[in-house]
Amino acid sequence: MTEKTPSPGGAGTAANGGSAGDPAASRPGGPVGGDRESIVVPPAILAQQAGWAEPGAAPRAAAGTKTDDAPQIFASNVRKSDTSEAGYDENPPGVGKLGVILGTVLAVLLVGSGITLYMVNKDDSKDTAAAKPDAAKSAPPTPSAEPVPPIKDSAKVLPTVAGDFGKKAEIQVPGEASDGSFVVKVLTEGTGAKVEKNSWTSVDYTAKDWNTGKDIPSSYDANGKPQIFQAGTDALIPALDQAVIGKKAGSRLLVVAPPAAAFGSQGKADMSIGAKDDLIFVIDIRNANAPDAVVSGTVTPPPADFPQVKDNGKKPAEITPVAGAKDPTELKTHVLIKGTGPKVEKGEKVVVQYTGALFSSGKVFDSSLSKGQAFTFPVGGQQVIQGWDQGLEGQTVGSRVELVIPASLGYGDKGQGDIPPGATLVFVVDILDAGQG
Repeated sequence: MTEKTPSPGGAGTAANGGSAGDPAASRPGGPVGGDRESIVVPPAILAQQAGWAEPGAAPRAAAGTKTDDAPQIFASNVRKSDTSEAGYDENPPGVGKLGVILGTVLAVLLVGSGITLYMVNKDDSKDTAAAKPDAAKSAPPTPSAEPVPPIKDSAKVLPTVAGDFGKKAEIQVPGEASDGSFVVKVLTEGTGAKVEKNSWTSVDYTAKDWNTGKDIPSSYDANGKPQIFQAGTDALIPALDQAVIGKKAGSRLLVVAPPAAAFGSQGKADMSIGAKDDLIFVIDIRNANAPDAVVSGTVTPPPADFPQVKDNGKKPAEITPVAGAKDPTELKTHVLIKGTGPKVEKGEKVVVQYTGALFSSGKVFDSSLSKGQAFTFPVGGQQVIQGWDQGLEGQTVGSRVELVIPASLGYGDKGQGDIPPGATLVFVVDILDAGQG
């Protein structure tokens, strides 16, 4: 989506219960060499920046999960103004001479003790800093957000929806107010893969504010893009993150989200969403891919001057080099399997599986398939080697592409890890999905 159109998700994904992220360490071949540096940002922060995660909110509890959300009450730092440390009046009447004498003796003892403690602490001043409690650890925890209500498949009053899957929906807002239920209703059921927790999922969506009747920016708007995210990882608001779990690709869903399943008590001022507004979504689930998914289809063997590729299913591909072949000076690409999805555009987030090997020997130096976790990055964002940014732009989703990358578009004359300086690289890349992330 463009900068003018807010999107419901951030780049990257939340690391939650083993879910995948995009750390530099997992980048194909390792961190990009040269003068560029990569900054790894927690997915929750990126989701907030994208607009569809509640600012400042901790990860939400799953529907039906019992949480202790009551604000914690701690000791007040306001002292009683007219009492002593012991709790009685500062100047009680009628203490008498005995009281004065005892008070004087006690004062002398306290002063002496104070001097002794000062001298001891002065001598040990170098060690006291280490003994002080960590302010961040000792600070009171921030009260958690309102718990997300359990998901229902119906409610007393629901919006009406017209239109077909894959096109912007027409949503009619009822004249009555919402009853506050978190509703996920299947309008039409698809036949594709089921969305499980951690599945890479892409959706199109139409949205309205129930309270005001106003449209919320949609992926079907001009220059809109499908939203792509890893389901069930709290990277997005529950209205999207939780709603798709258990549903099949190709399904259209009606989602009614009370504030606790959307932006909570803060609302979303830059989208004119109030603190008490219920939101309406019509979600079209485009694709669902397990973290270890690979593409399938008819294979077109590479030309004779390309390294040959043997498909090993969900294991790293076997790459056989061409005997005596010279290192190329330019990027070379070959489509092994032609996908039927849309073309990948610059700036889009793609989800891929890959195997990387040395052109000279066929030795595999890295593979996402060995990790059982797909890799994601924005095409053309300079977060990967140039050969990837150039070689994958314009390819279609669902394709398997072989890239032969000269050192000038790879890790150059410095190398990286098991990649020697000046090495030509071969990658076999499955493009699972693409969209706004």
